[in-house]
This record gives sequence, C-alpha cells and structure tokens, in this order.
Amino acid sequence: MEIRGSQTAMRHQLILKYIDKIARAGSLRSAAEELGITPSALNRRVQGIEHELGVEIFERHPSGLRPNVAGEILLKHIRDQIADMDRVKSSIADLSGMRAGHINIATTREAVQFFLPALIKQHLEEFPSVTFSVELHERGEAEVSLLDNTNDIAIVFRPMRLKELHLVYSGVQKVYCIMSDQHPLAGRDRLKIYDCAEFPLVLPKRPEGIRQVLDIDAEKTGVTLAPALESNSLDLLRLMSRDSMALSFSLAINLRPDLESERLAAVPLDTSETAAGVLVAGYLRGRVLPVAAARFLELVNKELSMQFS
Repeated sequence: MEIRGSQTAMRHQLILKYIDKIARAGSLRSAAEELGITPSALNRRVQGIEHELGVEIFERHPSGLRPNVAGEILLKHIRDQIADMDRVKSSIADLSGMRAGHINIATTREAVQFFLPALIKQHLEEFPSVTFSVELHERGEAEVSLLDNTNDIAIVFRPMRLKELHLVYSGVQKVYCIMSDQHPLAGRDRLKIYDCAEFPLVLPKRPEGIRQVLDIDAEKTGVTLAPALESNSLDLLRLMSRDSMALSFSLAINLRPDLESERLAAVPLDTSETAAGVLVAGYLRGRVLPVAAARFLELVNKELSMQFS
C-alpha cells in the first residue's frame, strides 16, 4: 500500500509539472512537444486536474492557453513545490558528495555578456553535475521573477524592487565611455558627461540601468543627451564606436577584455555628482535557497568583491 501511494504521489507531481510547462509554453502543442507526449494525452491530464478541482484552470484562446485566476493560484502552489523539491534534492546531493542541483538565474544584459558565462564555466568544471538556467530580463523584471520561485538568484544593476531582495553582494559599478582608439577623447584620464555631449552618442534604450545613470548625470549637469542611435544591443552600441566619432558607454562588468583588438579605447566617466549605480546579487527575502544555488551565489559574491571592490 505504501508503494502504491508513493507511485500515485509521483504521478500527481508529474501532472503538476505538466501544468507548469503548459503555462510557460502558452499552448498544449508546444508543451507536448517539449514533454514528448501527444497534445491529446496532455489535454486529458489537464482535464483530470480540472475535474479534481471542480474548476477550469486555463482560459482557451485561438492563440493558446492562459492561466485564469484559479490557474494562477495552482501555479503558485506548483512552483513552490518544485522549488522546495529542488532544495531537498540539492541538500541530499550535497550530503552524499555529489554536489548536484539546478540553479535558475535571473539577470540583465550587464552581467550576461562576460562575467556570468565565465563564472558558470568555472563552476561547471568543479561541479559538473550542477545544471543552470539563465533568463535575460528587462530592468525591474528580474526581481519579479523571484517572487514565484521561477528563479533562485537575481544579478541586477540598479534594481527597482530592492526591498524584496536579500542582498549577498552590493557594489558600485564604474561607467566607461567607449570610443575609437583614434578619437580625440581617447587620451583623456577621465571624462565628464558634457565632454561626451559634443560628439555623436549611441546609447542603451530606456529603462536600461546604465541609460538611467547617464540621463540623471546629464540632467544634473544641465546637458541634453540627443542620441544618434538607441539600441538594447550592447554589442551593436560598442561596435558603432569603432572607426567613428560616436561614443558608447559600458559598465565595468561589461567591459570587453580585448577592447584594444577592436581598435577601441575605454575612458572612465566621472559620475560623482549623481547617485551611484549599484550592482546587486541576491535572492528572495525569507526564502531558503537550495544548496547548489546558495553555493553558486557565494562564488558570485566572491568574484564581484574581488573584481570591483
């Protein structure tokens, strides 16, 4: 009887994971393809849960399925259970010396180009049984993704929901002006925002954190920023400065290590008259992280503290 009960519980857990997958995919067909089952079989599982609850949990639209109010309540329960199980698995694996687990990271463009890939590679070399998921968010959205346990860790520049984060790292990020190595400003030790306003500017689109720093600095200095180009592609902005008079900007964490090979130079921007742009790393306040995620967050704190102290 105990074995049968355990098997029933496992099947129930599997169905709940199916529902979470449908909610994320937005359609039965897409979710079924990812799960490796037929859409009709998946639909029967959903109908079974709806029959058990006595209510529908999805709104059916021509474009797909969307959770209704009852579905959102169920999804919160499902994601809490999945997060708890991940924490238990990670703790058990840690006790057995396997050092396994899955880590969900929410971040923004500033950390995902150079810092985070290098750190994940380093971690995987030491703990090859650990797996990662990294979601790129617009400013303000990374912290929100922690609220329902979709992600474990957030690494964010100028967070918008700081009170909900338990911070493990917090540090100021310097801003650099990126330009051609032949640019008239390339030999300067430091620049002010009014020095830059005389040249074509290629800027990140709002609400990127670095754009906010630049806008605040310009406003306090009495300078108007009139970008020749705006983009959410940091690579595009950097390359627009090569062999031209255009100026782009980068945080220290996002400085390309081989700028010189691209015929580019980086000069620090003096933003001392404005509020500092702070990079933070943390997790949802009040949550107990899985062991694997907690260990990786310790590494994030160590590396950020060493590089930007």
